[in-house]
Parts: sequence; C-alpha cells; structure tokens
Amino acid sequence: MRNLITDVAGIKVGHAEDERLASGTTALIFDQQAVAAVDVRGGGPGTRDTELLAPEMTVERIDAITLSGGSAYGLDAGSGVQAWLREHGRGFAIGPVVVPIVPGAIIFDLVNGGDKDWGRFPPYRDLGFQAAQNASDDFKLGTAGAGYGATTVNLKGGLGSASMQTADGVTIGAIVAVNACGSVTVGNSEHFWAAAFEQSGEYGARGMPPSVPPEALVPVMKGSPRANTTIAVVATDAALTTAQAKRVAVMAQNGLSRAIYPIHTPLDGDTVFAVSTGTKPLRDPVYALSEIGALAANVLSRAVARGVFEATALPLAGALPSWKDRFGGTR
Repeated sequence: MRNLITDVAGIKVGHAEDERLASGTTALIFDQQAVAAVDVRGGGPGTRDTELLAPEMTVERIDAITLSGGSAYGLDAGSGVQAWLREHGRGFAIGPVVVPIVPGAIIFDLVNGGDKDWGRFPPYRDLGFQAAQNASDDFKLGTAGAGYGATTVNLKGGLGSASMQTADGVTIGAIVAVNACGSVTVGNSEHFWAAAFEQSGEYGARGMPPSVPPEALVPVMKGSPRANTTIAVVATDAALTTAQAKRVAVMAQNGLSRAIYPIHTPLDGDTVFAVSTGTKPLRDPVYALSEIGALAANVLSRAVARGVFEATALPLAGALPSWKDRFGGTR
C-alpha cells in the first residue's frame, strides 16, 4: 500500500505543472473504463461532462478524470487527456469511431501571483496531455498537479491522497486538490480538523487541541469571492453501479466537511467524483455500500490534510506559507 489512490487497482495518476504559471493539472487514467458518479456541493463549480454521469444517461463508463487549476480555462485539460487517450485507441465506441469520455473539474488559482498572460490560448490542453503521459502508480503530493497553485485561507493548499483496505479486502482511495475558501487547521493552530482520522503520523501527528477555542469556530474565509474550490475523486475496487457510486460520492462529501471549515459555501465549487474499477463483487448492496461510503469520507479527510501538510510555498512575492514553514515536520 502506497497510501495513494493508485492502491485501487486499475488507476494511474499523472501531473503536469508550469512554475511560471503557478498552476497545473492532474489526470486519473483508468486501465479499463470505470463506473463513475459525481456530487457537487459548492456554489460556484466548474465542471466538464458531469451530466453524463447521472444513472439515467447512456454512457455508463468513463476513461479518465481531470482535476485542474485555471478556473474555466482549466477545463481545456480534459481535451489534452482526451487526445492522449484517442492516440491509444481508448474511448466510447460509435461504429468505427471512439470518443474518450473524460469528465473533470477545476479550481480557481488565477490570482495566486503566477504569470497568467499566456496569449491567445491557455496552456491547459497541453498540460492535460502531459499529465496523461506521466500517469503512473506513484505521484507527488503537495505543490503538484492540480494542487500546484492551490491555497487555503491561511496556508498553502495542495494535492493530497490517501488509501485504506477494509476487513473484506476492498480498497478505497482518494485524491483531492485543496483550494478551500476556509481552513484545514483549527484556527491558526498546527492542528488539522481531520486529526481524528490520521494514520501513522501521515500529516504531522499533532492530534486535536485539548479544546477548540471559540475563535476557531468563527468562519474565516478568503477575501476573493472566486479564488476557491476543493475538487476530489474517491475510488474503490468494489463493483458498483452508477447509482451506488453516486451514493458513495454523496457520503464522501462528509470527508470535506470534517477536514475543512467552512465548506460548501457560495464561494466554493466543491465537487467529488466517485469511481469504481469493479474488480470485487459487493458483499451486500446496502450494508457494504454504506461502509464503503463512510470509509471513503474518512479517506478523503486524510487526503485533504495530507495535501496541505505536504505542500511547499510558491516562490512568489506575498505567497502564503506552507504548513511545514509554520509548524515544522512530523513529531
């Protein structure tokens, strides 16, 4: 186990970033077409091909998912991933033609100090292609991929991932680009809201504070009304229908609620995809599904904290500090 979403068999992840741009893209490539669903809670989402993930829609499986910086410009990343898949003969077959199905979501990182004067066409299509080319079992956390330019209200945001196995041998993983309107720490302390779910000191082993100070419960949010959004994918090798994957996506949103405060505001576009690679039969259609959804929320909480814990500050004037800049490493 790598403690990454790629512990779910059949998933590879690749990043591409542009340091001058201070932004990047992450591609999740599935070895075989996967069942997927999505749940959107934020008030300002930016998404691609999410309507086709509804259970009543015709296309039942997808080839990849993109997570990207760049706000609406970043939706071009899906076209780059699509081009890579087409070159490899992947996609939804319509007669002699194949159309790769690549849903995606974006964060807003356009005002983080990077040079966004890219000319006529934004660079995200090329970044998407590069991310797909780079897909592998191992990938970087923190200031990487879709989390490269991410921030929270008080610390550098980033790209996080985590995984676990159930007693039945089902693997559950999560990946997230943390660009929250709110905070992942209890006020300005070293303690993560997600401390209760930490495994093996994966984000500093600081635990919860003895008590939560009243000032930590006062919502503190970024001043820019569109510089936000946390986007994530949870995945499992349990065989799920689209409707069951939708329930997992809904339940997994609780992972964001436990790790970020405040969350799902009108200033965010918080979006969670759920993916099933479908290699292991579901033990029970109700109880086992409930367990997977609950544990997916736990894994997503851990991924959020890891994304911020592993981040490094951008080398830009006025950039927010990283968690490690302020509090050091693991105790």
